[in-house]
Amino acid sequence: MGKKVKKEQSPPKDVFDPLLIESKTPATVVLMLSSPENEVLAKACDALYKFASKGDENKVTLLGLGAVEHLYKLLSHEDPLVRRNAVMVFGIMASNHDVKKLLRELDVTNSLISQLEPEEDVVIHEFATLCLAHMAVEYTTKVKIFEQGGLEPLIRLLGSPDPDVKKNSLECIYLLVQDFQNRAAVRELNVIPPLLGLLESEYPDIQLLALQTLEVISKDRETRILLGENKGLDCLLNILENNEFSDLHIETLAVLGNCLEDAHILQQIQLTGGLKKLLSFLEVSTVPDIQKNAAKAVTKAAYDSEIRKIFHWEEVEKFLLSLLDTNNDEVKVAASQAISAMCENLDSKCVLGLQGIPQLVQLLSSDNEEVKEAVVTALTNLTTASPRNASVVAEAGGIEPLMNTLNAQRDGAISNAIAVLSNLSLQEPYRVRIQSHGIMSALVGPLRSTNSQVQSKAAFAVAAFGCDADARTELRNVGGLGPLVELLHSKNEEVRRNACWAVMVCGSDELTAVELCRLGTLDILEEINLSRKRRNKFSEAALEKLLDNNLPQKYSRMGYLSSSNIITNGFYDCGQIKHGKKFLSLEELSKQELTDRRAIIFINAKPQENVVVEKVQDASPPVSRKGSKEKLRKGKGKKEEEKPKEVIQVAPTVLEEITLENSLWVPPPDFILMDYINDVSKTILPLTTTREQVVALAQFVADKMGGTVEREQLHNFCWELEMSAIEFELKSNIVPIGKIKRGTFYHRALLFKVLADRIGIGCSLVRGKYNRAWNEVKLVEYSPKGLLLPPQEYVVELMFEPGCLLKQGTAKADQYKRV
Repeated sequence: MGKKVKKEQSPPKDVFDPLLIESKTPATVVLMLSSPENEVLAKACDALYKFASKGDENKVTLLGLGAVEHLYKLLSHEDPLVRRNAVMVFGIMASNHDVKKLLRELDVTNSLISQLEPEEDVVIHEFATLCLAHMAVEYTTKVKIFEQGGLEPLIRLLGSPDPDVKKNSLECIYLLVQDFQNRAAVRELNVIPPLLGLLESEYPDIQLLALQTLEVISKDRETRILLGENKGLDCLLNILENNEFSDLHIETLAVLGNCLEDAHILQQIQLTGGLKKLLSFLEVSTVPDIQKNAAKAVTKAAYDSEIRKIFHWEEVEKFLLSLLDTNNDEVKVAASQAISAMCENLDSKCVLGLQGIPQLVQLLSSDNEEVKEAVVTALTNLTTASPRNASVVAEAGGIEPLMNTLNAQRDGAISNAIAVLSNLSLQEPYRVRIQSHGIMSALVGPLRSTNSQVQSKAAFAVAAFGCDADARTELRNVGGLGPLVELLHSKNEEVRRNACWAVMVCGSDELTAVELCRLGTLDILEEINLSRKRRNKFSEAALEKLLDNNLPQKYSRMGYLSSSNIITNGFYDCGQIKHGKKFLSLEELSKQELTDRRAIIFINAKPQENVVVEKVQDASPPVSRKGSKEKLRKGKGKKEEEKPKEVIQVAPTVLEEITLENSLWVPPPDFILMDYINDVSKTILPLTTTREQVVALAQFVADKMGGTVEREQLHNFCWELEMSAIEFELKSNIVPIGKIKRGTFYHRALLFKVLADRIGIGCSLVRGKYNRAWNEVKLVEYSPKGLLLPPQEYVVELMFEPGCLLKQGTAKADQYKRV
């Protein structure tokens, strides 16, 4: 019987034989991501990782094939190998911008954060953190990582044994803490100890990232305190002392720079000798970035007064001044900025001024505009409220380079150069020297600047230098008044205020005041003063100053001249001007055709030019009214032929006269008015009391203007016809006041004021309605017991009872004004 042969069993019909597939197209591999087999998925992910690692174009290809959507589903796959390989692909692809955009849309951050659990594979940690680091560049992703609790696992992974995991986690944290909310969160999660631990890493990239992260989070005071409590300051100083870590010194200084902003921490560093170590290190360092960052750290910290004191005690000024001698422009800029900050300490300001100003003045000639700006800013701070430092600048030859800086390209340099020159102008010798360099001409450009800071400083400088007549003349001649007036329209409060100040100063002389008025300054100032928000003390003072030095316009606008407003030759009364209407000069009025309108009354008791000059040369300087009277009364007993000389001395000097020589139209002299002045000087001036002088002058004026007029016959006092006859005779609307023989209220009041001013009687001129005007005088009374009483104000009667003094506020005085 033969042996039975055993049959081989065939495999089950539903089992597929193993098939080895070799694919050379990424599309096929992407399709394999839909396979239910773990082994296929793992190999497909591995193949895609290798493909994506070859370049950015391959990542874009996979993105177009829909690989990202398939890989996203695999992040939660149950098989660890599949999940690991999928995370690896994500980590490498997330560097592409378009891939990151899709990952944000898919909201993968939560799935990636879930891969950071301690039990997960270290490779998963590496690529999950890499993917998060790529995505954390975007603000929206930072918010999601924070909200989804990603900070805690990232900080935990700083202690991972794998250096790549540490680096990726640290980079992600560095990006996250750029947002202040995350800075507070990592502080609460105690991030300081692990960061300090990473400073001892054997990998420079990790050390660098740790320092950069510390630099960001140490901007918060709470973090700086924690840094001190964790011995972080000692750790940072040790890095500086170690030359092997020279590549980390710049970042280390940045962290220490933040710590220096805290006075308490700075005191700790000082007490432990750390500050001396730091300054010693900085003084010997020749690395420009280190020098620059150190100076910047001083600048930031020096805004605290206590810190400035500590810096001064440690003689930080020497270090800053040494930086000015470097060959690096960025270092010079940073050093100059630190010097500016340290100037807030008076002791430092003194040291830096004496030792540093000569160096800074030399740097004004630098070709680097940024250096020039930083240097001149330092000079501004050094010379502000410091006459001593201002003198050092001038003596170091700083005036000429400062003038040249007014042509700099940077607005900051220009504005600060103007500020330094303004500081120097407080001392007259230096102001004169600066004026000799043509400061007013140089300021025209800055006045036209579009930068409000430059405009403000330029206007301020005009006010500073405009106190001298020569400077005002220069500004007027070079056309600087126009741009100055334009600044009155500025919406910037400081510019507008300084412009008003400059106008007030420039309006101190008559020629400049007239030119300013011609440019429409009065209308602008009136508009400013009507606004509660825009007006200021200078705008009000400027308006008053301009009007005081342009009396024709003041009387026309305000209808009032005070006792201090002395009417001089060239004054004219053209009546009340309507608001907004242009005020015409005497020359412009002289060119008008003869009209039937109100005559323009003109004052000109000026003889030939050579006579005036001769008199002025012999004239004494202007004196007070009281002084002039006493002087004249003492000479009462002299011979009659000496009296005219005394009269000449009472007449205003040439400084008070309106200069008519340069005008194309020269008004004729009023010889009759000259006779009036001589008459009152001889007959009224010698009278012993002011009351007697006022009464006599009132009677004199009335006599020359048609005599006494009966109140009931006022309507028959036909002064208009005579005025028309005079205008027709002169073929002009301009009538010299001496020509008027029948004058009404406003003629008489004007003549009284003119003559009173010539002989030193203080009186005001007030315009009323309906051709009314009157004079007001203040007279001192004596009591029966001989006591001096306060002065009383009187209205001078010139029409009905010439010489009668009507006490101000009485019914009779009010009636005279209203008749």
